[in-house]
This record gives sequence, C-alpha cells and structure tokens, in this order.
Amino acid sequence: MNDTNSRPALPDHLAGNPRSPHHVAEVFEHEIGILLNGKERFDVEEYCISEGWVKVASHKALDRRGQPLMMTVKGTVEAFYK
Repeated sequence: MNDTNSRPALPDHLAGNPRSPHHVAEVFEHEIGILLNGKERFDVEEYCISEGWVKVASHKALDRRGQPLMMTVKGTVEAFYK
C-alpha cells in the first residue's frame, strides 16, 4: 500500500527530461505544480528555485535533434505537490 505522505522532497533543480542529470523519477510519480511570480505554470520543463528560473519549450523552434528549443523565464519560483 502506498502512503500518500511518503513523498520525496522536491529538489532545488528538477528537469522533466529523463536524459537530464537533474531528472528525479521518484518525484514524477506524484503530481507537482510550479508557481512563477505567484502564477501557476503548466508548461515548465525544468526549474531551479535557488537561481530563480524556469525553462519552457518554444512553440515552433526545434534544435538539430528535433527537440524543442527551451526559453528561460526568470522570477520567483516555488514548487509544490498538488
């Protein structure tokens, strides 16, 4: 049986891409939310709380490997479990 209170602590730097060294699979077993400057963002691919930035995918631009280009948005970042 899973205990709902046994969630891992949210790291300072987290990435959604499994190829990233900042990806923590245990965190993604639960639903998380990201607040940027007090507003919830649903398109965040990576965040860093201590440095105050999130990365979101650009709409149409792709890199040479076919992955979407990331734009960095700065501000006050807060991560939480929903």
